Amino acid sequence: MDKYGLIGYPLGHSFSNVYFNQKFTDEKIDAIYEKFEIPTIDLLPEVIDSNPNLRGLNVTIPYKQKVLPFLDAISPEARAIGAVNVIKVTRDGTKISLKGYNSDVIGFTKSIEPMLDKTHTKALILGTGGASKAVDYGLKSLGLETIFVSRFQRPGTIQYEDITPNVIKEYNVIVNCTPCGMYPNTEECPNLPYQAMDNHTILYDVIYNPDTTLFMKKGAEHGANTKNGLEMLLLQAFASWEFWNGKEL
Repeated sequence: MDKYGLIGYPLGHSFSNVYFNQKFTDEKIDAIYEKFEIPTIDLLPEVIDSNPNLRGLNVTIPYKQKVLPFLDAISPEARAIGAVNVIKVTRDGTKISLKGYNSDVIGFTKSIEPMLDKTHTKALILGTGGASKAVDYGLKSLGLETIFVSRFQRPGTIQYEDITPNVIKEYNVIVNCTPCGMYPNTEECPNLPYQAMDNHTILYDVIYNPDTTLFMKKGAEHGANTKNGLEMLLLQAFASWEFWNGKEL
């Protein structure tokens, strides 16, 4: 029986686990999907060696960047993004090869594109982790100018206190790539001047639990168009399966 899985720490409830095992049942695929909660990325070789039927992995927080040195090959897109969330495992006798891809960018780009029109030319990306890099790549591929927003002083970023109502009017696409507002901390939201938003504002939250985050709710109260990360998650899961089974997307 083929095996697929998810590495990260901590994992808790996993959408991927539920999605893929349901897919295998529905489509009568002889495979299983497991969670591999590893406290350090240095345990990745052990996961690979102790699961000889492993054909593919998804990678989540905090290893999307830390996994890069363990890979034998990286797709051009994933290399440009600097983050990997899909690993294809190929075995040839005793030789094991790991190739990294990024399906986040596929999921995000396909999900946000229908929301955009000619008034959307600049975007704020909240957060600087692996997901934010895929979002940045995706937005730029759609022709938008981007700025990263961080809580800390980092090169190439602005801070939340720099975001004025005028910035909100100019950068009217805002993507939350932080865990702020994710269950169980549903009463939290990024510190933004929500009152400056209107029906030209797009708020996209990569979080999907809860369905409507406080970030989305506060924007919607001022007319903003909002979307959570569930569709992105479904689209990136579909892309993961394509990568594992040989299709170069």
